[in-house]
Amino acid sequence: MTDAVTRWLLRHAAVILTCSVAVELIVTARWAAMRDLRVYYLAAPEVLSGHLYNFRLFSPEPGAQQLAFTYPPFAALVFLPLSALPWRLALVVWHAVSLGAVALLVRGSFRLLPRESQLPDGSPGRAHVALWTAAALWLEPVQHGLGLGQAGLLVATLALVSTTWRSPALAGAGVGVAAGIKLTPAAFGIYLLARRKWAAAGWSALVFVGTAVVAGLTLPKQSLRFWKHHVADAERVGLVGSLENQSLRGCLARLLGHDAGLLNPYWWATLLLFAVLTGTALRTAIRRGDALALLIAVQLFALLACPISWSHHWIWAVAAMVWLAYGPARTTRLSRVSLACWTLAAGGWLVQLLRQADDAFTAIASSVPLPIAVAAAAYPACAAVTLAAIARTPTQPQVTRPRQPRVGMTGPREAPLE
Repeated sequence: MTDAVTRWLLRHAAVILTCSVAVELIVTARWAAMRDLRVYYLAAPEVLSGHLYNFRLFSPEPGAQQLAFTYPPFAALVFLPLSALPWRLALVVWHAVSLGAVALLVRGSFRLLPRESQLPDGSPGRAHVALWTAAALWLEPVQHGLGLGQAGLLVATLALVSTTWRSPALAGAGVGVAAGIKLTPAAFGIYLLARRKWAAAGWSALVFVGTAVVAGLTLPKQSLRFWKHHVADAERVGLVGSLENQSLRGCLARLLGHDAGLLNPYWWATLLLFAVLTGTALRTAIRRGDALALLIAVQLFALLACPISWSHHWIWAVAAMVWLAYGPARTTRLSRVSLACWTLAAGGWLVQLLRQADDAFTAIASSVPLPIAVAAAAYPACAAVTLAAIARTPTQPQVTRPRQPRVGMTGPREAPLE
């Protein structure tokens, strides 16, 4: 992209973001199903009757899976006030907050960039955040999650923003509450430990346990049922072999023709390879003091290792693309290849296109043709290249010109890794 085009885009960033949001609202109003939001809205009151985990959202669509409430009981307590609102008002409030979360996710990613990273005109400002937010709205993980009314975007952004706060108690509390709602943000605890933020990591664990205790005291039977029977039941969440499941286990299920399971040697071998690659990436990020690369490596490995990681869970593609575009490895071939892969996979909606070609969401894994099964490993492949790009980043920071004052970015920037 030429400097002239870049300057034009930055000058008109506010208009571009406004147009992008307007189109997104039209698309959401016309086509979004908001199935996940309906589950939160309708299932949360069931905590009062004791039937939270008996709830099913029935869809009139032929072959559609009946959706259950799959989060910890603490999440139902959090969603309960939402259920007190009229449905249309709850939908508007939820979607507005979700759109704001996209902007915060982009802004947080920029703030975590290492200090020697460069942007076209110096430091990240409101224009950069606005442009990337406008584009991020149309990446498949983000737009698909918005259309479903998913909570993943909100809890992930809560955890990310919390880790940038100076107070260890507040930083840990945000991560703990996010993990108490949807478990997967618990991976931020690894990030805090790698940052040597011991107090924040301790607070996150304490608050997470506190959410389980609060739910256990108020909803003892439902809490026992979740932690004893449902927490590790992947099939209750959805079909492991679905094309939308972009975890290692999902990819292996489609390639092997059956669910490999957590005890299968193929799964362990693949997981070990990614663990080694992730460990190398983490070591490089820690040596360089690259907080954003560290966060990306932790989150990508968590998505790969989970039994089910739906395509809309891969919102960390946004942070990965910011790092690949502006991070210390931005000029390397591997980084450029990785950025192109994310653009094609997430920007081109590859997973959803493959699903249209072979609708495996309600089919068994053995029905997926091999070419589609290979192509459907899109996000894990992008993750592998990104982890390799982080691992291959030069150990010594590049010498760059002094950074210009940041315009429009309020609040303190994250300190480098200790």
